[in-house]
Amino acid sequence: MSQAHWTKFEKETEEEVKNLVKHISGIQDEEEQNFQLALKFTWSNFRFHRFLDANSHKVQRSVNGIYEKLMVHSDLSKAESWVRLTEEFLNSPLPNTDGTKVWLDKKHTEWSEEESEDEDSQQPLSREDSGIQVDRTPQEDQEKTVPVTWTVGEPDARSWLEQHVVTPYWQGHTPRFPHSLHLHSNLLNVWDQHVYNTDPLYLPEEKAFVTETQVIRETLWLLSGVKKHFIFQHQDGKVVVRNDVVVTHLTNNCLRSVLEHIAVYGQAVFRLQRFIDEVTGYDTEPCPPGSYSSKQGTEPPFRTYQAFVWALYKYFTSFKQELTTIERDLIGKDETVTLAGVLDRLTPHLAQIKVLHKVFCTGVAEVPPETPNVVRASHLLNTLYKAIIEYDSVGEASQQAVALLFSLWTETVRPYLEIVDEWIVHGHLFDPAKEFIIQRNKDVPVNHRDFWYATYTLYSISETVESEDKLSDAASGSSTGEQGSKSQLTMVSFLKPVLKQIIMAGKSMQLLKNLDCKEAEQTDGCTRDAERKSLYTLFLESVQSRLRCRDDSPVDTVTEQQATKQSLIKMQSIVAQHLQMDDIHDPLLAINFARLYLEQSDFHERFSGGDVIVDRSSESVTCQTFELTLRSCLYPHIQKRYIECCGNLMTTLKKDYRLLEYLQAMRNYFLLEAGDTMYDFYTAIFDKVLEKESWQQLAFLNVQLQEAVGQRCPEDSSRLSIFLETIDPVRKKQPINNLDGLTLSYKVPWPVDIVVSSECQRIYNQVFLLLLQIKWAKYSLDTLAFSEVENASEDTSAKRLEGTPEEVKAKEPINQQIHRMFLLRVKLMHFVNSLHNYIVTRILHSTGLEFQHQVQEAKDLDQLIKIHYRYLSTIHDRCLLREKVSFVKEAIMKVLNLVLIFSDRWQVGFGAWKIESIDKMESDFKNCHMFLVTILNKAVCRGSFPHLESLALSLMAGFEQC
Repeated sequence: MSQAHWTKFEKETEEEVKNLVKHISGIQDEEEQNFQLALKFTWSNFRFHRFLDANSHKVQRSVNGIYEKLMVHSDLSKAESWVRLTEEFLNSPLPNTDGTKVWLDKKHTEWSEEESEDEDSQQPLSREDSGIQVDRTPQEDQEKTVPVTWTVGEPDARSWLEQHVVTPYWQGHTPRFPHSLHLHSNLLNVWDQHVYNTDPLYLPEEKAFVTETQVIRETLWLLSGVKKHFIFQHQDGKVVVRNDVVVTHLTNNCLRSVLEHIAVYGQAVFRLQRFIDEVTGYDTEPCPPGSYSSKQGTEPPFRTYQAFVWALYKYFTSFKQELTTIERDLIGKDETVTLAGVLDRLTPHLAQIKVLHKVFCTGVAEVPPETPNVVRASHLLNTLYKAIIEYDSVGEASQQAVALLFSLWTETVRPYLEIVDEWIVHGHLFDPAKEFIIQRNKDVPVNHRDFWYATYTLYSISETVESEDKLSDAASGSSTGEQGSKSQLTMVSFLKPVLKQIIMAGKSMQLLKNLDCKEAEQTDGCTRDAERKSLYTLFLESVQSRLRCRDDSPVDTVTEQQATKQSLIKMQSIVAQHLQMDDIHDPLLAINFARLYLEQSDFHERFSGGDVIVDRSSESVTCQTFELTLRSCLYPHIQKRYIECCGNLMTTLKKDYRLLEYLQAMRNYFLLEAGDTMYDFYTAIFDKVLEKESWQQLAFLNVQLQEAVGQRCPEDSSRLSIFLETIDPVRKKQPINNLDGLTLSYKVPWPVDIVVSSECQRIYNQVFLLLLQIKWAKYSLDTLAFSEVENASEDTSAKRLEGTPEEVKAKEPINQQIHRMFLLRVKLMHFVNSLHNYIVTRILHSTGLEFQHQVQEAKDLDQLIKIHYRYLSTIHDRCLLREKVSFVKEAIMKVLNLVLIFSDRWQVGFGAWKIESIDKMESDFKNCHMFLVTILNKAVCRGSFPHLESLALSLMAGFEQC
């Protein structure tokens, strides 16, 4: 460096040192004594203390050591990358300095004593230091410092590894390694010598000798998912053990039995790991027939399988950590590690792997190819559900298995609960892979009147199960009697108790989202949704809270002991009754079962009050902890959301869409509860009939209807209309059938038409027609005048006097005939009035009051629809319109038809009557009357139709007066 540059460097350094002292000490006055002392101290350290450069030899040894380690572990690709990247880094240009690798290219004539001593202290690596032998590569010229590299695939690399890393026991003809001459270490030789001496046909075979350490390592590698081994080999997807592998201290049969036992678990790990790779998309090998293959391309992800795989992955992560810990203990050699000790240490994990593999085989591997995702998901969740129930029933012996399966089920069920949460909270059934048991029908929009009935499809597909699975299937509630003992429904068992609530809440929420809601309510809803917890989170928190409550149970007190004793006595009597159903009389068994049941905390609450009805279908002695967990931790959250969603929908329909007003309008017009309004309408038709004028004109009917309704309810006048349907001429032979085809229509807006559907209006019209026919018969009898008969009788008497005395004497007196007509009119009127009072008062009025009460109490729209259908069905049945009692209706129609004929003849005049016609009408009426009284009395006596009692008594009273 030139003198000018050095002077400049000194000045810059001095200024920087002053700034450093000012910054550290806080003294800004350079002339102050303390500042000068600090400055001298700093300069002394900079000038007289040495700061060594990086030791190029140490760095290069570290780089080469890492490379050798990668080669030892057969990570050839990483070794190449390490060499390439370190070389690029060392050869990269340095800032403010000419050249590269200054600490390597810099030539020293002078070495510090510390560096020389440090260099001399580095002893060469001994071949005997460990079981892994390493050869060092001679150092190249320091000027070049190019590390030695190997190209993957070259023979030199493999031969180097075989000769210098570890004894190549994977080769068929390897020299035997030195070992102890103790008898225990040579058991194989002793046994072979014994067999050779006792069996003349024994022929020694070539054997591959391995150490127990190598067996342990390959066991750990096998269980960790490594596919290529020497001792264990994969053949056609199965893990098998080589026949020629032996150890010196075990017999061949003993070693083989142990290794085959290990191979079974290795096979399970291999299948589970392969399934994980297939679902996650890392599998590159073809799948065996019958195994699950992840659908690539545009197929949406199958989230249930992904969640199941995630649960398996989390388990195998912890399992591999345990394997790594064992391998570190093996490498450390701080204590003796034997194969038996390793297997004993892994026993709990191997038992869990067995459980996982069993669930995988039943829930995934055995599912036929091309099975829909909805069946796959349901079957997997059911398999986990039944496995938990099965292991849970064993008791404490299977606590670890239950804990493992429950954690597995909790992870696997997450997509299902997320789908449910999205649906019942936002009204959106998000299921792109079609794995949920409820699927949306895209053809039906929300604002369609058939939305509530045809929007969703519930999948319950039958599958055949073995007889030994019947018990567990019955416990899950998936059996169905209609399809035989071996036919079960593929439905998610854990959702079955709340499936109705889920469907109702989901449809209600979707309907609410599409109704005209206020912006304020929507904004509040979004704010609340941002703060709310998902259904899955609430479920997990409830489970954790339930477990904490069990752990923090209070200390037993005298009161608790007394309560437990009382509960035990009560439970013992319940169990004893159950056992007696199977002819088992064992009080000791009953008391032990009772104690087992009472170990569950929920049973104290369930049996603390009220008598329990014991029967075969009762769940009073269900003791499964898992089912109780679902009841207490999952179902209440769904139930709460169901009440909230359905309650909001019902309030909206009643308040904003006037649902109750439309239901009342249907009763007013179809069931004639609006008496004055409908009286004006149908009497105009009856007057036309009496006047022998044509009334079957659509314009006339609509005008009369609009005038009658418009005077009192202008809003309904635009909704109501009447139609005339074409009727078979054969049906018009009887006068009473002239009203057939008269159909009333009421336009109901959406979404009220979900409740008041077209099918409902069809039933309403059937009752409406019957009421019109009864009103017509009653109106015809009520409008008959006695003066018409009396005038007609005087004219008839005058004509009869013109006949011969014998003819006049032979004929019945006119007054008696008139009296018979009056009596027949009274009898017909009593019959019609009795029928009218029964329909209007006993049926329509009382049933209508009950219907109004039930509508007010309805919790959801589906319940309201059922209440409405039940109401219409009740009216339809009690009005004798059901096909099963058509013969009763036919007899009533004959009487009503007789009334119309009688009224017509009455108005025509007495002169048109004949004694034979009066006799026939009286006879027909008497026969129908007697038939109806007999039939109705029998029905009332049997108790099958209690509502007919009033009509039967009324008709009986009229029949006794005949």
